[in-house]
Amino acid sequence: MRPRPASPGPGQESVWDYPRPPALEPSDEHVVIRLGETVLADTRSALRLLETSHPPTYYVPPDAVDRRLLVASARTSHCEWKGRAHYVHIDPHALGSNAGFAPDERLDDIGWFYPSPVERFAALRDHYAFYPARLDCRVDGERVEPQAGGFYGGWITSRVVGPFKGEPGSWGW
Repeated sequence: MRPRPASPGPGQESVWDYPRPPALEPSDEHVVIRLGETVLADTRSALRLLETSHPPTYYVPPDAVDRRLLVASARTSHCEWKGRAHYVHIDPHALGSNAGFAPDERLDDIGWFYPSPVERFAALRDHYAFYPARLDCRVDGERVEPQAGGFYGGWITSRVVGPFKGEPGSWGW
């Protein structure tokens, strides 16, 4: 059963007004992603993926990501809309001694990208999305709250209202 959407206030969007299949739009918001003091990504050229019932997922262009910190994961997944996603780890060896991690610790599957998305989402090619539950992700200085559930990578800010897919009882939405 579809939940009752919250009413957006001034300057807000309801995720229930987002389309299905999803839409992709450019964003000039300032997106910054950090792990501790290390900046992993910084851009004003992200893409926002907007899908009914989901908070936006921000995809960062590859030239805005410090890819020296990323290590390929064996994990992949398939999205019915975008195609096959490939995941990445962060290797603390690349962060240096001030990262606060043990030398053998690695942050697994911290983000993902689409090296060969379907044609409709070709603009996503090699753009990176990251899980805000595992990193300090900010949009225009506001710290992002992660989408519940651990699987989806939506970014909840004061700009969007739900309820959001991923919360308890939302599997059938």
